[in-house]
Amino acid sequence: MRIITERFKALSDSSRLRILMMLKTKSLCVCEISSILQLANSTVSKHLSILRQAGFIVDEKAGRWVNYRLATADKSPEATLLLPHIEGWLANDLKIQNDRELMRTIDRVAICSIE
Repeated sequence: MRIITERFKALSDSSRLRILMMLKTKSLCVCEISSILQLANSTVSKHLSILRQAGFIVDEKAGRWVNYRLATADKSPEATLLLPHIEGWLANDLKIQNDRELMRTIDRVAICSIE
């Protein structure tokens, strides 16, 4: 029961739902998600941590970035079963649609501070 409770708690925040819908489209780094959500990197990192703990996402190091993507069914079958329902429920949400538009124009090199 603890795992299912964690998953539903993870879904109880609109920013985390928005992140899941963004990651449904493509993998993103913290700075890209922060730019779209207009939240601090630390806030986004906390949201990502909660989603990772609940089994919805995984992270991968790719050069200078850590990319976040949705977990696959072999990693988290129950979480992946919920995602199509969430996507259906949010299909007409204006914030989700706006996030998708922003994702098309976002340039991680331009927004991420890389030394």
